[in-house]
Amino acid sequence: MKALITRKVGMTSTISEDGVVQAVTLLSASPSVITQVKTTDIDGYTAVQIGTEEVSENKLGKSAAGHLKAAGVNAKIIREFRVPEITEELKVGEKLSADVFSVGDMVQVTGTSKGKGWAGTIKRHNFHRGRKTHGGRSYRRPGSIGSMYPQHIFKGKKMAGQMGHEQVSVSNLKVAYVDAEQNIIAVTGAVPGPRKGIVLIKQASVKQKEGKR
Repeated sequence: MKALITRKVGMTSTISEDGVVQAVTLLSASPSVITQVKTTDIDGYTAVQIGTEEVSENKLGKSAAGHLKAAGVNAKIIREFRVPEITEELKVGEKLSADVFSVGDMVQVTGTSKGKGWAGTIKRHNFHRGRKTHGGRSYRRPGSIGSMYPQHIFKGKKMAGQMGHEQVSVSNLKVAYVDAEQNIIAVTGAVPGPRKGIVLIKQASVKQKEGKR
């Protein structure tokens, strides 16, 4: 299984052997431990739960400490990854590190985008500004949001509201560099979220790879 819980370090650029400069995002992959294995017979689906970032036991609640006792780790962050099937290698207590990925692997990353607060329609939905000449007084207003019938606003209407701070997944990124000693993984392109934000990285599915082609 190729999946890890990482934290975003920042962006930089690399130069390939043919001289092409490409932007990459550095991800810090702290050593992770499998804390639970879910099967179809017991849970109704197959998945693997991973924990990372060791903390002292007194910082965990009793329920969390009891749940992690079998894995022998006091993980601060726990996330779950769906897997097609459970193999013999996937067992509670198994350790995972950055070297599970190799250069050239196609991956999908998931993070929480930066929150922009309450934003208007111009910033949030790229609406055009109204004219400022010839008597125009509607500069940044959204304009009409409904009609006389059926006397209500349809759900999903583009209006002002909370912007950002949403879960965003980016598929078909490529692993450009892996440093097992420093636990660093570099992937091409941008990754959602701020620095030090939690980013989930996993191997791209077959459907995602076919869609990229």
